[in-house]
Amino acid sequence: MKKLVLIILCIHLCTAAYNQVIKGIISDKHTYSKIWLASVYFNGTFAGTTSDEHGYFELDISKHSSMPITISAIGYYSLTMSGFSISEPLMVYLIPKVFELNEIVVSARSDQRNRKENLQLFRTAFLGTTANAQKCRIMNESDITFDNPPDNDTLKAFASNPIMIENKALGYKITYYLDRFEYYKKSKTIFFYGNIIFTDDASLQETKKETIERRRKYAYLGSRMHFFRALWSNDLASAGFTIKSPAIENPDYNNIVFIDLNGKKYLKHIENLSIGFNKSVSKIVFLHANIFFGQDGYFDPLAIGWKGEMAKQRIADWLPYEYAAE
Repeated sequence: MKKLVLIILCIHLCTAAYNQVIKGIISDKHTYSKIWLASVYFNGTFAGTTSDEHGYFELDISKHSSMPITISAIGYYSLTMSGFSISEPLMVYLIPKVFELNEIVVSARSDQRNRKENLQLFRTAFLGTTANAQKCRIMNESDITFDNPPDNDTLKAFASNPIMIENKALGYKITYYLDRFEYYKKSKTIFFYGNIIFTDDASLQETKKETIERRRKYAYLGSRMHFFRALWSNDLASAGFTIKSPAIENPDYNNIVFIDLNGKKYLKHIENLSIGFNKSVSKIVFLHANIFFGQDGYFDPLAIGWKGEMAKQRIADWLPYEYAAE
C-alpha cells in the first residue's frame, strides 16, 4: 500500500512539473478591447505563443519557470511580468503608444533628407560592428522612423512594427520589439531596450551548419550569457573569467553572489566590478542593488549597464537562452 501511495505521489509531482501552463487574457488598458495576435514569450528565447481573437493565450512555462514573461503587441508598450500564479488566469492590460505614434508622423515629414544617414547610424548601434553584424539584415527598415531635430544631439528611433532581422552569421531569424532607442552623437553613446524572440532559420543548408555552430560558440565565449552561467555554477576561473574591484581585495563567489531562501541567486552591488576574459575587460554598471540571474544565463537587462568589451555585444552577437555550448 505504501509503495502504491509513493507511486501515485510521484506521478502527481511529475505531472505538475511538466504541466506548468499559464493562461490569460490581454486587453487594451484604455478601451478594454481584447488584443488579437499579441506575442507572449520569454525574452531572449525560442519559447512563445500568441493571443487569439478573444485576447486569450496559454503558455507552457516549465522550461523557463524562473524567468518573467513578456507580452508585446503592435502599437503597444511591452509588459514584463514575474511572480505570477498558474492557478488562475492572468488579466493583462497593455498601454497604447499614442504619443509615440503621433511623434512618428511628425518626424517622418521632416526627416527624409537625413534618413539614409540615420539608418546607417541605427544599423551600427543596433546590430553592432562585428563580423556577425555584417551578415545581418533588417528586413523591414521602412517601419523604422527617426526623430532628429537639427539642433538636438540625440537621434531617436521608433518602430511601428516589430523589427525583423535575418542573422545569416548565427543562423537565426529575430523578432525585436523596440521600446526605446537613443543615440547621442557627441559622446557616441547608445541606449536602447526592447524584447527579443529567436527562431532557427529553417532554410539553412546542411553544409553550413558546422560553420554556424562555430560562429555561435565564438559569440558565446566571453559573452554576458557565458559570464552569468559560469557565475551561477561558481565556475568563473575554469571558464576563463576573472573579477576585480577596488572595493574588495580578490573578490570571490561569496563576495558577489547572494542566495535567497528560495535558492534564487543575485549578483550583489559591488562598486567598479570589472570582468576579464582573455585580454578583454568589461565593467558592470549597477542600476539595481541586487540583480537576479539564472542558470541559463538570464539576467534582468534593465538592472545592468555595460562598459568595455561586453558593451559592444549587440543584436548580431546575441544568442537565445536555449543555446547549449558544447
